[in-house]
Amino acid sequence: MLALLHTSAVHVPVFDALRDAAHPGLELRHHVAAELLDVARRDGPSAVAGAVREAVLRAVGEGARAVLCTCSTIGQVAEAVADDAGVPVLRVDRPMAAAAVAAGSRVVVLAALRSTLAPTAALVEDEARRAGRAVEVRSRLVDGAWERFEIGDTEGYLRLVADAADAVTDADVIVLAQASMAPAGERTGAAMPVLASPGPGLAAAAAAVSTGRRVSTGRNE
Repeated sequence: MLALLHTSAVHVPVFDALRDAAHPGLELRHHVAAELLDVARRDGPSAVAGAVREAVLRAVGEGARAVLCTCSTIGQVAEAVADDAGVPVLRVDRPMAAAAVAAGSRVVVLAALRSTLAPTAALVEDEARRAGRAVEVRSRLVDGAWERFEIGDTEGYLRLVADAADAVTDADVIVLAQASMAPAGERTGAAMPVLASPGPGLAAAAAAVSTGRRVSTGRNE
């Protein structure tokens, strides 16, 4: 069984659909804790370290063979629990970051939420170090997008993200920081690859459930 730690309930049907399409038979158990993102936005990701650890250990106690954190803001905090958990604890955006590093040296991170900018840029840089590659990472906030998301205007949210991707001209690859931004990648006419995290992240977690260990994301480990 794979446990997923979400900070928004909108991710539940997204990952269920991905499971049905690509990983039939994989049992998912969803844990939604929106308050973790609220606190992390206000006080920083480290402020939720204890609560994230508790959520991960609870999932393991319920039988999870791996845990996938789908929130980019708290992903690093979740990964840090792996040693205590005794099972793989993965952040959904790490495989995406590894793919971005492999795609080129100029990476643009688009985020709808300011608190995700620094963690995602740091993750790409970490993957670049592991791969022995030099990258230039630039981060851009999609103004007004999160406000659309919060009021449930999904179409408006995705349109703003797609428009922001279309406006990028000086990059080899674009990274969509939030998992909720993924559908915008199918709506953009950007000339460079636009990468999203849910598909690769779930694939890595499914492999971890199968093997019982953290799987390679294509980086040097």
